[in-house]
Amino acid sequence: MNQFQIETAQNISISQNTSNLGERMLAYLIDSLVIVIYTILIFILLISLDIDIADKWAYYLVLSLPAFLYYLLFETFSDGKTIGKGLMSLRVVKLDGSKPSFSNYFVRWALRIIDVSLTSGGGAVLTILIRGNGQRMGDIAAGTTVISEKKKISLRDTLLRELPEDYQPQFPQVTIFKDPEMRTIKELYDKSKLNGDHNIIISLEKRIKEVTGINTQLKPIDFVGIIIKDYIHYTQNL
Repeated sequence: MNQFQIETAQNISISQNTSNLGERMLAYLIDSLVIVIYTILIFILLISLDIDIADKWAYYLVLSLPAFLYYLLFETFSDGKTIGKGLMSLRVVKLDGSKPSFSNYFVRWALRIIDVSLTSGGGAVLTILIRGNGQRMGDIAAGTTVISEKKKISLRDTLLRELPEDYQPQFPQVTIFKDPEMRTIKELYDKSKLNGDHNIIISLEKRIKEVTGINTQLKPIDFVGIIIKDYIHYTQNL
């Protein structure tokens, strides 16, 4: 998930997570399903009405307007979210982080015909991949992007509460690791403890000692557990 820097009017930089392509596509599929279901319900309703064919088409044109304006209506009145975006914790924002105006939403909705409808989404996918900040053609023209509101929880956030206030670390060498590496160690450690797979814990112990140069007589399961806690202790204020 890419970081998107927003510069506020007070010249304060705020990092926002741009939505990734998978999230955008899943939100699109959810929204498409909603539109299809709504359209089917319209047909069922019109078929059940005892009116002339010409009248049914007139009713259909009127009742299908919400589906046609689906993205424009939802994003305008639901703070930049459609049903799909809401379920995926995505939201449309302006490049300066502020809430888009109706004109911004209208431009991205109008250009959806080009980069989504006419190209079956291929144009939007290509533009998003090239731009790298979550913008399809409609977003570029409207000055908007789509961000993810899912909170990124770091390893320190998840483990900090597990450490007692008087915790005394033993191995300062653990600071050689980075968050992704320690996250992998923790995931393997937790899974191995749960499944009783002592061989993986022994492998973790061996690899950690090779990287850090630590020499200890602690049992592997205790050693790896302490390594994880020490890492949190030493990095919690970084």
